[in-house]
Amino acid sequence: MSLERINPAELSPPTGFSHAVTVTGSRLVFLAGQTALDTDGKVVGSTLVEQFEVALANLLTALAAAGGAPKDLARVTVYATDVADYRVHAGELGRIWRRLAGREYPAMAVIGAMRLWDAQCLVELDGVAALD
Repeated sequence: MSLERINPAELSPPTGFSHAVTVTGSRLVFLAGQTALDTDGKVVGSTLVEQFEVALANLLTALAAAGGAPKDLARVTVYATDVADYRVHAGELGRIWRRLAGREYPAMAVIGAMRLWDAQCLVELDGVAALD
């Protein structure tokens, strides 16, 4: 399996994402949206930063259960109820990403959402991974 991250010089330099990711010869894993829910279904954390860490950990737990690792992520979409707050905390969120998932970034998008399934949730992540 081959996963290649492509960042053309003609585009602005990516920070915390890759512009494109190609996948060759793999099994795809589609990861459902993960929020900051604990094993009892209760929301953990009251800030976007706290919830992002739990949601990312949950996404990575689902990925690991499917036999994958963070390096296998080809695409992640982040849904945030307050994109301005997400931008303000982008540095902290990047540090959390690097600590939990490493420095190889998938293709990513941040999308503003009026509300998530659980009203207390501030952020949700879903993704696609390519496994050997």
